[in-house]
Parts: sequence; C-alpha cells; structure tokens
Amino acid sequence: MDTELIQFHTGSETEAVDITGEVAGFVAGKGDGIVQVFCPHATAGVALIETGAGSDADLLDIIDHVLPPDFAYRHRHGSPGHGADHVLPAFIAPSITIPVIDGRMQLGTWQSVVFVDPNRDNPNRTIRLSFLRA
Repeated sequence: MDTELIQFHTGSETEAVDITGEVAGFVAGKGDGIVQVFCPHATAGVALIETGAGSDADLLDIIDHVLPPDFAYRHRHGSPGHGADHVLPAFIAPSITIPVIDGRMQLGTWQSVVFVDPNRDNPNRTIRLSFLRA
C-alpha cells in the first residue's frame, strides 16, 4: 500500500475544499486499485459532490440547517457552534474509497472530492491518501 499525507489550511469560516487535484496527482501512474481518502479529524469529513455550480455552497447551507450552530449542544468547548462540528462526521463520513483504473480515479462526470470543514477553531488540516493496488 502507498500512503501519503497532504496538509493544508482552511479559513475562519465553514469550507468545502476541492482536493480532487491532489488525489488525482497521488494516484497518477499507480495502475489499477482503490484510493482511500481519510480525514483524521473529529470535526470534518470527505464527500463526493459537484463543485462550482452552487452545490458546494448548498451543502454548507444544509449543514447549518441540519446542525445549527445555536443549538444547545452538550459539547460546548471552542467557538460557538463547535458542538455541531463534532456531530458532522455522523453525516459526512471521515473517509471515502474510489476505484482507480490505469492511474485515474473513476469519478462520475461532475464528481469532485471535497474536504468539508466547519471547524473554525483548527485551520491546520491533514488528509491521508492510501492506494491499494489490485
């Protein structure tokens, strides 16, 4: 298995960061297999969605609707609404697995790999990419 960490910074607002290019670069030339994209954070997740046509903004709006920051969360440390950040991975998984053929992810036409991060308290983020050959 090949594995690699990618590190990046998110901002002070909820974000959906397109990391498709980083994942594509990781699997390029590796042949056939599967790639797992794993988020080792308790307050973020990974999703396959269309980006650039408003779906990413819609996703962030829905997260605020389903997990409102002003709800009376029992988990209360951090910035206001941080309790919602800790519930997010139950709705947006911390990992996804994508088939790879001839070094290319087999994504649908409009699918992008997106890191979903509502946590304003931790801008330093890591994603682990792991490739398992067929």
